[in-house]
Formats: sequence, structure tokens, C-alpha cells
Amino acid sequence: MDKLLFGISGLPLGELNSKFTYKTGIPYLKTLGLDAMELPFVRSVNITDKNKDDVLKAKNDNNFYLSAHGSYYINLNADEIEKQEKSIERIIQGAEGLKKVNGRSLIFHPGFYLKDSKEETFETIKENLLKLPNIGIDYRLETTGKGTQFGDLEELVSLCKHVPTCKLCVDFSHIHARYNGALKSYDDFAKILTYIGDNLGEDALNDMHIHISGINYGEKGEKNHLPFEESDFNYKACMKSFKNFNIKGCIICESPILENDSLLLKNTYQSL
Repeated sequence: MDKLLFGISGLPLGELNSKFTYKTGIPYLKTLGLDAMELPFVRSVNITDKNKDDVLKAKNDNNFYLSAHGSYYINLNADEIEKQEKSIERIIQGAEGLKKVNGRSLIFHPGFYLKDSKEETFETIKENLLKLPNIGIDYRLETTGKGTQFGDLEELVSLCKHVPTCKLCVDFSHIHARYNGALKSYDDFAKILTYIGDNLGEDALNDMHIHISGINYGEKGEKNHLPFEESDFNYKACMKSFKNFNIKGCIICESPILENDSLLLKNTYQSL
């Protein structure tokens, strides 16, 4: 990718009483100056043979970037092998749905530790990720917001080294919440980007997929998303680190005020 794109998770909110579909939401976001949408496949894959042509046309007409968030019901470290297999099926179904509209990245949380050690969990998830077919979709492993969830930055970077079809989705808000408000300054964000570059190379910094929002958290990690101005998330320092490292890719805003906060990020970034 040759620049940094800005977009939202799901359909735009619009003005009062606005109702959007993918077909209408994409051109609306484009008129606002946004570039991307993450399709919510969290409960079902909602790209079908009935709507795929309209979505694809809207994407192509507006030179738009599409990703998707995979099912919430994924645990590649489930105790039961059948549940692991079902998780693999759900990931593949999401990838196939995204491929119908020439999307790029399928984002998902790979699993939970449950009663296993971190090392055991890593090995089980790695073996299951290696079973995913290469169909031209990037499988993006998202950093998680609670210590009970598998998926800190180091674990996911290591998985990306072992599994050729997998790439990172860095949720900076999740990292902030997982460590009880750890990302306070420019240096905190810069350390993350340096770690990614040192371990996955310049190519990873030139092909980032990022989630950001304000976030509410406690001792056990994330609670819920917030607008940036109601949160202690230092989005200005975050954007400054992105600018200085000259990263490229896509930023998906998950704030409750979706397009408004996505535009806040884009305007902040462009003002630097």
C-alpha cells in the first residue's frame, strides 16, 4: 500500500434517522473523505450472492478498501477438537465472503488460554492457523484487550513469523486497555512500531491494519469503546508516531461516533 487509509467498522451513523446499506454507506463515506470500511461478519457472513455485485460495484466506483471482522465464535484453542474445527470453518467462511467483494483482510481473535499454558496455547493455535487455505485473503490476528485472552503483541508477531498467510491487526486501544492504560506518550507508540519493524521487517510497517478508538478499561482490561474525547487514549501521540514512522495501510476506527472520530484521526494525522 502506498499511503495510510482511514475508515470505520460497520455502517456509518450518518445524520438523524439515516439508514445505510453497504451499497449506500460506501459512497457516503467517500463523500466525507474516508477510504475504508470493515464489514462486520461477527455473527454471520452478510455478503451473499444477492448483494455481492452491488457491494463490489460501490467498492470499485469509489476506489474503496474493504476488510472484514470475522466471527466472535472463534477459539482455535478450544478444549474440544470439534470446536477447533468449527472455528477454522468460520474463518474460511469469512475469508470466502470477503473474497466475493475483492476485500483484503479478515480480522479475528484467534483464541483463549483457558486452562492451558501460554506455550501450549501458542502451539495449538499455530497448528490450526497452518490449516487455513491460501485463497488470497490476509488472515489478520488482532491484539486482544484482556489478559485472559491469547493475543498479546509478542504472541501474534511470533505467529506471523511461523504462518505465512497470517499478518497483524494491531488494536492500539486493546493494548492500552490490556495493560491498564499503558500507552501514555509518543514513545509508548513508537516502541510498538519499532518492535514490529525489528521483528517483521519494513514490509509489515508498509502494510499495517490498525484498530483504534477511545476505550474504557479496568484492572482486567477492556470494558467498552468510547469517543476519543471521553477517553484517556492519546490519539494525537499515536498519529504522530504513525507520521514519523511513515507507516502505510488501513486504520479502522471503532469509536461509538464512527465516522466523526475517524475524520478526527485523519485530520489530526494530516495536520502533522
